[in-house]
Amino acid sequence: MIDRATIQRVMDATDIVDVVKEFVTLQKSGANYKGLCPFHNERTPSFSVSPTRQLCKCFSCGKGGNAVHFLMELEHMTYPEAIKWLGRKYGIEVKEKELTDKEKAQQSERESMFVLNEWASNYFQHTLHDTPNGVAIGMAYFRSRGFRDDIIRKFALGYSLEQRDALAQAALAHGFKKEFLLKTGLCYQTDDARILDRYHGRVIFPVHTVSGRIVAFGGRVLNTAKAKNVGKYVNSPESEIYSKSHELYGLFQAKTAIVKQGRCFLVEGYTDVISMHQSGAENVVASSGTSLTEGQIRLLHRFTNNITVLYDGDAAGIKASMRGIDMLLSEGLNIKVLLLPDGDDPDSFARKHKADEFQAYIDTHQVDFIKFKTDLLLKDAADDPLKKAELVTNVVQSIAVIPDNIVRQMYIHECATNLAVSEELIVNEINKQHRLKQQQEAKKNNPHHDHNTPQVPTSDPTDQSGIQQLLATNAELAEERILISLVIRYGNLPMDVTSAPDSHDVSTKADNAQWQQVCVAQYINNDLNADGLALRNELYKKVMNEALQHCAQPEWSALAYFLNHPDPEISQLAADVGQDNFILSSKQREMYVDDKYRLDDLVPRILHDYKHSIVKEQLKHLLTELRNPQLMTDPEKAKQLMQQYMEISMIERELAKVLGDRVILKYGSKM
Repeated sequence: MIDRATIQRVMDATDIVDVVKEFVTLQKSGANYKGLCPFHNERTPSFSVSPTRQLCKCFSCGKGGNAVHFLMELEHMTYPEAIKWLGRKYGIEVKEKELTDKEKAQQSERESMFVLNEWASNYFQHTLHDTPNGVAIGMAYFRSRGFRDDIIRKFALGYSLEQRDALAQAALAHGFKKEFLLKTGLCYQTDDARILDRYHGRVIFPVHTVSGRIVAFGGRVLNTAKAKNVGKYVNSPESEIYSKSHELYGLFQAKTAIVKQGRCFLVEGYTDVISMHQSGAENVVASSGTSLTEGQIRLLHRFTNNITVLYDGDAAGIKASMRGIDMLLSEGLNIKVLLLPDGDDPDSFARKHKADEFQAYIDTHQVDFIKFKTDLLLKDAADDPLKKAELVTNVVQSIAVIPDNIVRQMYIHECATNLAVSEELIVNEINKQHRLKQQQEAKKNNPHHDHNTPQVPTSDPTDQSGIQQLLATNAELAEERILISLVIRYGNLPMDVTSAPDSHDVSTKADNAQWQQVCVAQYINNDLNADGLALRNELYKKVMNEALQHCAQPEWSALAYFLNHPDPEISQLAADVGQDNFILSSKQREMYVDDKYRLDDLVPRILHDYKHSIVKEQLKHLLTELRNPQLMTDPEKAKQLMQQYMEISMIERELAKVLGDRVILKYGSKM
């Protein structure tokens, strides 16, 4: 467990803009920053970061919070892991108390796998650099590829010994469990229950997340005779921490260069990335031999809109990758293609040329993808009318997925000219494909959907503000959530109270009344207690109790305290309710009146609404009981229920009539 003082030092040093920029490309937007949301797929930036509030939020999917919550959600970290990550970033030592045996046993499976992968990477590197076989075999291979020592260490390359259980024995000797050796894919179990290394006799390429955590490995066989019977490359299987469809090799090392240059090169394999990186093109990533996925494209889109795909001249491979390119286009990315000379792949070409030569070749030979695709297919079509018709359909499919109308229109005009067909024909075909896609999506989302039924437009959640937005987040406990939001945001701020009856009613404020100040948290708690009410949500109760303990302390800030709370649930709640109105347009800012300047009116009104909701809830319950046919056999009980219903109905009418009036709930203690 990390002590609160350390957490506070870390949070005081943390700049959320600085943290988010490690994962998302941000652009200045007024007093805040905007970028593409890393939590869902989008084309228009809706992810906002506020440096003044130290909060971030996506107004499309709703995810966000402070820097800790951002890391926990994006990188699947625990709260202590996120604090440690920030501590390392800002040079603050973060220590936890010594874990007991029970606490060690309770460590998460994910963390155990991450720890094991980190150890395995160090083991492979040690074997490569510091063992005779590693130097003679593994290092000799990397030298033959022309890799420098600094590049080898930068990508944490390693070597696994030929001995089939070398890593397994070393890991078990260090106290790692067999189950995690199997779950990470570092080892596998034979039919006779032996644990063997997956990568024995191979050079190792660790796969990092965008934050630098090792989630997987790739291993290349060096024994050419052995390679005839097994695959040249062996990769980690999917696991709790690794999904190959959501990772790109080299992104951790390339992200800074991608943002700086505004472009990313997309290649196929590990060595392609490393060779290009060494040649000076550091903004390069690889799909690791798999077809591009939506998750990988989303990763790229967070850092740049411009992608250059490098091909090695293999026509079959190029055509097979066309679908992936269409997926890139559909995300609004600008795609160029670079066709390398025959016989060269990105790895070999990069090794043959100096950095400036390589960059010059890229600049002069990369072409727009649509043009590249058209020219490629035209070669196959020749003068065959049927093949040319297929070509038009194929090219139109790529143009149709482009979301930007202006860009799409430019391509329509260019392709009509190059293919000698009318623009009207291309437009009609695009419209046809759009209609077909819409029908397919509608059928998928709602099999019983009537396409002739007009759709009712839904409201934009970003148009909600303050209390309305909070209400929408949790319908069942909306009013209670609003109450606790006041405690979190303004719990330490003062309010005027009087001991006079009905002191909530401003009309009763007399000149001779005895007024005093209490903090918002105390006011809410006292008011609820006076009516025999209490918060129902256990988390909210905990927040209220802590606020009451600290609100009298000078300089105590409720929002800062709960945002940096060591309990992740509390800190996430604080982030959720503390960020609902922090990003406003200039016009909105002119119209907006901050809640804290009208607490004397706001707090009693929300308390009133809370009580009103409880009364309506009880009325609904009583009405259900009164409609029960079995009640006819018990006239006395029916009479009692009817009396209760009438009395509570009167209370409900009073509550509805007088905003802010204090009404003692006769039956409140029973709810």
